This record gives sequence, C-alpha cells and structure tokens, in this order.
Amino acid sequence: MITERSAPVRQYPVIREYMTSAPHTIGRKQSLAAAAEAMHRHQVRHLPVLDGNHVVGVLSERDLLLVESLPGVKAAVVMVEDAMVEDPYMVTPDTPVGEVIETMIQRKLGSVLVGEEQRVVGVFTHIDALRALHEQLERP
Repeated sequence: MITERSAPVRQYPVIREYMTSAPHTIGRKQSLAAAAEAMHRHQVRHLPVLDGNHVVGVLSERDLLLVESLPGVKAAVVMVEDAMVEDPYMVTPDTPVGEVIETMIQRKLGSVLVGEEQRVVGVFTHIDALRALHEQLERP
C-alpha cells in the first residue's frame, strides 16, 4: 500500500501540447494567389481548407508551389480546391504524439489537422514533431 501522495503519472505527451492552436484557414473557392498571400502574411506553410465550417482538405506551401510551377497556370485564377489534398489526416488534441508521428512517417505527411467537435482547433507539423523530440531529449 502506497501511503505517500504521488504526482499523476503521465504516460504520453499529447498533440495539444505541441500543436499550433487556432490555425489560419482558407476557403476552397479562394484563389491560389490568396492562399500564397495568407501563408506569407501569417508565416505558415499549411492551411486547412474549409467549405463553410467543414474541413475538406489541406493546402501546403509545397502543393501551392507545385501547381504554380505548371506552364500556363495563373495563381489568381486557379482555386485552392484544385491544389489541395482532400481528406486530410485528422486527430484529436488528446492523441498521443508518438502515434501521430508514426503515421506521419508511414504516410510521409508534413502536417496533421487537429479537430474537436467538427472544427479545426490546431495544426501539428513536422516542425512541431521536432520540437516534441527536442523537449523529450532535454529531460533527465
């Protein structure tokens, strides 16, 4: 029988601890030029894509640059929905970081959307994963 009061055991860090909260989003009918401007203004490389309040995809800086590099493509004319990745990988804020990183490695994902009650509440990127690793390595 344990008589001393011990601190709660924390088995895993969770995504909530490392995600970027309240991410900037973009509508699916916005232009790639608007997306590029938003990424630049907010200094982000991933934008959850919404149709109303529903997540329909994610647009990365890489996706944007790839489409913009195609001959004859005008960023002011092409819509986000034409360049986004549909059906993005989504997790809850309480999903263990290790589980998410494992999936990111297997599926070669640069970001994961974090959702709660049918809305996007965060984005977890490979940079956030590195931050989590760094913090774990610093622990005694």
